[in-house]
Amino acid sequence: MERSRCQFWLPKKNRFCSNAPLHESFFCGNHSTRSDDQWIPCPIDPSHSVLNDNLEGHVKRCPLLKQVQSLTLQPFYQKGINAGSGRDEDKKDLDNVSPEMKRASVYGMSVPGFCKLIQTIESVHGSICKDIRDSYKMPEACNMWIKGEVDRKLPFQEKHVLQQASILGNLEEFGVLKNDVGREQYDSQGACEDDKNGVPAVIEFGAGRGYLTQMLADCYGIKRVFLVERKSYKLKADRSLRQKESLVLERLRIDIEDLNLNAVESLRGVPYLAIGKHLCGPATDLTLRCCLAEHCRRDNLRGLAVATCCHHLCQWKHYINKKYLSKLGIAKEEFHAITWFTSWAVDADHGSDLPDVNIVKLHPYSNETEKSCGDANGVEDVVRDMKPVERAALGFMCKQIIDMGRLMWVKECGLETQLVRYVPSSISPENHLLIARHVNHI
Repeated sequence: MERSRCQFWLPKKNRFCSNAPLHESFFCGNHSTRSDDQWIPCPIDPSHSVLNDNLEGHVKRCPLLKQVQSLTLQPFYQKGINAGSGRDEDKKDLDNVSPEMKRASVYGMSVPGFCKLIQTIESVHGSICKDIRDSYKMPEACNMWIKGEVDRKLPFQEKHVLQQASILGNLEEFGVLKNDVGREQYDSQGACEDDKNGVPAVIEFGAGRGYLTQMLADCYGIKRVFLVERKSYKLKADRSLRQKESLVLERLRIDIEDLNLNAVESLRGVPYLAIGKHLCGPATDLTLRCCLAEHCRRDNLRGLAVATCCHHLCQWKHYINKKYLSKLGIAKEEFHAITWFTSWAVDADHGSDLPDVNIVKLHPYSNETEKSCGDANGVEDVVRDMKPVERAALGFMCKQIIDMGRLMWVKECGLETQLVRYVPSSISPENHLLIARHVNHI
C-alpha cells in the first residue's frame, strides 16, 4: 500500500506530517534522516540547509535570491563598508565569537588570571566611568504620547513610550531638537530652507517598525525621515507617517554594515539627526562608523542619540574603539570576556532595585578561596560562589566600559558627547543613551 503522508509525528499538532513522503521512504524531505556530510548551509541564506548534490540547482531558485539581488543592486549598498575590519588585523580577528565560545574562554582561565581581570575591570571602570548620570526626561512636546492621546490603532506600550520620550527629551535638553517654544528663536538664527521647523532630517538606524520616528514626527514636526532596517516588519509606523502631507518618508532595506550614506541620493547635502533605540550589540558600532568614519560627510551630521543594548553580542572585529581599550589593558580576549559578563546585568529580576556599581566590591577572593577551587572547575566555582548582586554589578560595569569607549571615539571625531541613563532600570536595564552634537551647527 502506497503511503500518501509522511510518517513523522508532530506532537504539538497531535498528528502526522501532511507532506508527501519521498520515493521509497516513510518521510518527506524535511523529516528524512539527514547525513551531516550531505547537507550544507545555503550560501544565499545560511538559516537553512541544502543537499550538496542539489546545491547548484537550489541557488538558482532559493526564495531569498531575488531579495538578496535587489539589496545588492541598491546604489547605496557597499558590502562591509562599516564593518571596521582593518587590513592589518589577524584573520582570526574577523571571526564572530559566539556567547558559548566566550563562556568557554572565561571558564578556561586560571583563577588568578580571572581575579586579575576583575581587578582590571574595576580599575578601568573607576577611571573612565565617573560621569554617567541619571537623565530621565519627559518633555512637554511628547505629552500626546505620554498621556495616551494618540491613535489607539497604533501599538502602544507604556514602557516603550517612556523610553522614546526620554530619548527625545535628552536630545531637546542637549540642544539638538527644538520644541515649539524654541523654533521661532531657532529660525531667527538662520535655519536652512529645508529645516524651517528647527529639526533636521532624521535617520533611524535599526528602525524596526519605526515608532521612535513616529513620536518624533508627531511631537517635533520633522519633514524628512529615513528608516534603516534590514528586516521586514508588520504593523509598521510607515502608513501613519505617510499620511502626514508635509513629511517625506524613505525606508532603506539594508544592513547597517553595508550602508554607504554618501550614496543615498535624496540625503546628499541634507543635515540630519541620527537616532537608534536598542541597537543590539555591534549595530551601535556599525551606526557610529556609518555616520562618522573617515569616508563619511561628517559635516552633515547635526547630532545623534543611540540607545545601546545587548552588549553580550559585541564583537572585537566591529568595536569602534579597540585602540582606546587596548591602552587600558583590554585586548581582544579580555574584551570578549567583558562582553560575556554584561549578560549578568540583565538576567536578574528587572523589577527589583539593581546594584549601585560604585559601592559593590567585585574581588573578595583570598588565597584560601583560590586553593579551594579545583583545577578542573576553578573559575566556574568562583563564578558560582559570587553573589547575584556582585555578578549584576560586574555586568553593569562592563556595559559602561564598552559604551564609554564608544563615547571617547565620538568625541575624537569632534562632537560634544554625553552618556546618560535615560530611564530607570525598573523600566529597562538596557538604559544607556549616547548623545552627541556638532557644536558649530547648534
